[in-house]
Amino acid sequence: MKIICVGRNYVDHIKELNNKKPKEPVLFLKPQTAIINKGQPFFIPSFSKEIHYELEIIVRINRLGKFIKRKFSHKYYEEIGLGIDFTARDLQLELKNNGLPWEKAKAFDGSCLIGKWKNKKDFDNIDNIDFRLTKNNEIVQNSNTSLMLWKVDELIEYISKFFTLKTGDVIFTGTPSGVGKVQLNDNLKGYMNDHELLSINIK
Repeated sequence: MKIICVGRNYVDHIKELNNKKPKEPVLFLKPQTAIINKGQPFFIPSFSKEIHYELEIIVRINRLGKFIKRKFSHKYYEEIGLGIDFTARDLQLELKNNGLPWEKAKAFDGSCLIGKWKNKKDFDNIDNIDFRLTKNNEIVQNSNTSLMLWKVDELIEYISKFFTLKTGDVIFTGTPSGVGKVQLNDNLKGYMNDHELLSINIK
């Protein structure tokens, strides 16, 4: 499986990091080794002093697809959930400032948390889902999928132009504003329409 991530998909987060609004989705990949095993904490790596949490709506692909038309995108997933893209922000900024790729800051081992999955039929409209992240029981990210620049079905169409989608692949659809630094012994919890779908401790 592969993890395909979308950057800069919420205007408020683009402004938050002083980035430019893209004309097309920004894509990057995480390897399977980035996935945190169930029940395990997130371990702050030695190479970064500024690890940020980024809560995202995620989608699990359920069939093989390439050059998928938007009107057929809904056939390629049945489950949606929440995930956290852990980012070494200090390392990312250094790499970006030097014009270098930033996979080291995004795709390192243990940088990807995948929460519980829910059937998309549980929602009236996946383009109108509330989701939020708490850190030590205080809300730090709070948004709605209606605020995505590119919605899920648009992303599947776009991504499948470049990458063949295979069963089990996961798409991270981007994070809203409110990203921030994790500290030792923090606890993060993610909610979708008040249903807790993930929880992790920072070590």
